[in-house]
Amino acid sequence: MAGAARARKNAPPREHVLAAAMEMIAERGLERLTMAALGREVGMSSGHLLYYFHSKDELLLRTLEWSEGRLGAERGRLLTRTATARARLDSYVDLYVPDGHRDPHWTLWLEVWNRSQNADDDARDRQAAIEGAWHRDLVALLAEGVSRGEFRRVDPDRFAARLRALLDGFSIHVAIGLRGTDREQVLGHVREFLDQELDGPDHPLFAS
Repeated sequence: MAGAARARKNAPPREHVLAAAMEMIAERGLERLTMAALGREVGMSSGHLLYYFHSKDELLLRTLEWSEGRLGAERGRLLTRTATARARLDSYVDLYVPDGHRDPHWTLWLEVWNRSQNADDDARDRQAAIEGAWHRDLVALLAEGVSRGEFRRVDPDRFAARLRALLDGFSIHVAIGLRGTDREQVLGHVREFLDQELDGPDHPLFAS
């Protein structure tokens, strides 16, 4: 117990550890993020890190939650600014799609998704909470655009589910560096899709 108390007293702020983990992913790749390497980065032993996070899976999920918190704040700022619903939707898409090959946030997301096959219910619920925040913001934005007459009549929840599936597929291609697929191409494809599905007469597939 005395050792645990000393660990709590001498440990850096948890956010500093999570920020360091994210920085290591960005600079060195996920494969270089080990408990020992992270411990050296923040001045802690791998044992102390395990005391706080219990496992590497938990460390990765906590780091993702921390990164998502920052993205969520940026998403909120973009979606509440004074602009048309379509301009804010384009900003949402721009924030969603990876910056490029080995984008650290998406690299982390893909690893957490992969590990989720063996995750417990708590971890799955936390992952669902992250997904849910993106989905709810998109549904609200689509509903606003429909109510203002900027978008054709669509079911916001159904359309959001389809759009996010499209974004996820394209984003994975960008994040893994699939040849022939880059960020600008993806953004162009998504803009074309939104032009076709949200402008003009109501589409029977999405009409409420």
